[in-house]
Amino acid sequence: MARSISLAVALFIFWLLLSGIYTPLIITLGAVSSAFVAWIAHRMDVADHEGFPIHLGWNAVTYWPWLLWEIVKANIDVARVILKKDMALSPTLVRIPASQKTELGQVTFANSITLTPGTVAISVGDGMIDVHALTAEAADELITGRMDRRACKMEGTEPPIAAGDAA
Repeated sequence: MARSISLAVALFIFWLLLSGIYTPLIITLGAVSSAFVAWIAHRMDVADHEGFPIHLGWNAVTYWPWLLWEIVKANIDVARVILKKDMALSPTLVRIPASQKTELGQVTFANSITLTPGTVAISVGDGMIDVHALTAEAADELITGRMDRRACKMEGTEPPIAAGDAA
C-alpha cells in the first residue's frame, strides 16, 4: 500500500510540474486523477518493486548523474570517430557479465549500455549481455566492468571485485 501511495504522490508532483496551473479546481482534479491512477495500478498489481522502484531511492539519484556524464563522454568519442578523416571504425561484438541480482538491475544495466552512444545491448539473459560496440575502445570500456559495478551499486547489491581492486 505504501508503494501505491508514493506512486500517487509522485504522479501528482509530476502532474503539477507539467501543468503549471495552480488553481484550487485544477489541483483538486490533479490529485483525484493521480489517486485514481495509483488505485488502478494497485488493483492491477503493477505498482510492485519493479514497476515503481522506490527502493532504489538515493542509489538511483547518484547513478543518473554518473550515467549522464558517461553519455556525454561517449558522445564526444563517437563524434571524434565520425569526424576523423579516415573514420577508424572497428565494430565489435562482446559478451559481458551482468552481475546484478534482479531482472530490474540487469535491464537497467542493459539500458545504460544502449543509452551510451556507440554501444547497443542486443541480448540479455543468463547473467550475460551481448553488446555491439562501434569501436574496440568502447567494447574495452565495458569489459573493464566499471558500468556493471555502478549498476550493481545502484541496485543495492554488492558489485563484483574488479581485477585491479583485489589486494
